Amino acid sequence: MRPGERVVVLMANCPEVGVAYTGIWRAGAVVVPVIFLASTQDVRHVLVDSQAVALATTTELLPRAREATAGLDLPVIVAGGAGPAGSRGLRREIAFAELEAGEPGALVDRRDDDLAALLYTGGTTGRSKGVMLTHANLCHAGAASRAVSNVNGVTRGIVPLPLSHAYGVLVTVGRVHATEAQAVVLMRWFDAPSWLALVQEHRVQAGSVIPSMIAMLLAEPLETYDLSSLRQLFCGAAPLPLELARELERRVPSVRVLEGYGCTESSSIIAATPPAARRLGTVGIPVPGVEVRIMAGDDTPLPPGQDGEIVLRGPNVMAGYWRDEAETALALAGGWLHTGDIGHLDQDGYLTIVDRKKDLIIRGGFNVFPRDVEDVLMQHPAVAAAAVVGRPDPRLGEEVVAFVALHPGAGHSLEALIEFARERLAATKRPRDIRVLDAIPLTPVGKVDRKRLRALVAGGTPEAR
Repeated sequence: MRPGERVVVLMANCPEVGVAYTGIWRAGAVVVPVIFLASTQDVRHVLVDSQAVALATTTELLPRAREATAGLDLPVIVAGGAGPAGSRGLRREIAFAELEAGEPGALVDRRDDDLAALLYTGGTTGRSKGVMLTHANLCHAGAASRAVSNVNGVTRGIVPLPLSHAYGVLVTVGRVHATEAQAVVLMRWFDAPSWLALVQEHRVQAGSVIPSMIAMLLAEPLETYDLSSLRQLFCGAAPLPLELARELERRVPSVRVLEGYGCTESSSIIAATPPAARRLGTVGIPVPGVEVRIMAGDDTPLPPGQDGEIVLRGPNVMAGYWRDEAETALALAGGWLHTGDIGHLDQDGYLTIVDRKKDLIIRGGFNVFPRDVEDVLMQHPAVAAAAVVGRPDPRLGEEVVAFVALHPGAGHSLEALIEFARERLAATKRPRDIRVLDAIPLTPVGKVDRKRLRALVAGGTPEAR
């Protein structure tokens, strides 16, 4: 493995993830994380597009790794169990334990602007792109994360996030900057009952979550667990409905939810809520070293309170998209990273996220942000989750379609839900079409899968009723 070469890491959460990341970086190479839920085709796309020289995986994922590397001259490093014993024909498989037993290699010097990680975006709007993050990007992001989130005396945490996701990578590099010893419970994968049991057992004080995890926790009998040790939860990766935060804090009085904001192209951090100066409903203020502006469509700055595209610049901003100069030029036009998110700043610099630019629905010439509708539907006592997309309409251009999942045992009337929304939303935003699903579909990293919802709208609604 030579400096600058790419190594794909395809693992569920386990200690070997951190070992692999550290070993790759020590060798001067580039970490290419892939979530373990990725399809064989997606794994192969990353391997080929990144021109990877090796793939590290676990025994449970070895069949998929073999399929993805078929015909590629790549060694596969396998962790877990006894591991393989050398080569299998043309396929080279190496036991992780064999590498661990060797003497450590030299620490290879790298420049600040050398590539450290290549993170592929989710690909929900097309083929995923590789986001190039440098050592300086990750170092600054990790330091900024610690600076804004660290609270004296909070030394026991829990990590349910996939370490292959940008948010998980941020949590990983953030701990490099820890100034005191910490105990961290690493979950293989999030499930609400296990998370609650682990918080109780290990007296966990803090953790990082995403909104869908909070929704799942609220569906559990929280009052039967001793969660009194829990002091703060950092929430990111997707907009957090205000009702979820308030309900969690009502049921677990010791905890405070602190929302943050970032994207893969910003090393997963842009803004964070100061623990001592929270404004619930915002994602906090820009982290140290990061400048945020709100811009109109013509890239002119907008004043506080006005919605526009969120743009930023700072040492956390990516070097660009891997082998894609055209997309890089668009994203970094004028020296600012254009996030594609819509939001506004208040007079004190607190940032509020309104929605994704690409998710905007234009109904009869009026802008409808899905989150505005979702937040209202979430106020209905029967609604556990909500997601909104647009569908083509010959008269209005687009019509608003809402999907909801209900609390177990909750009765529902679509007419009553529509009336509930009618009383609380302007006519331009009101959904005329509400459909009930057993669960709102999520992407592998827990975000609402709007691509799948749009497919349901386009192809009929066999999953809705």
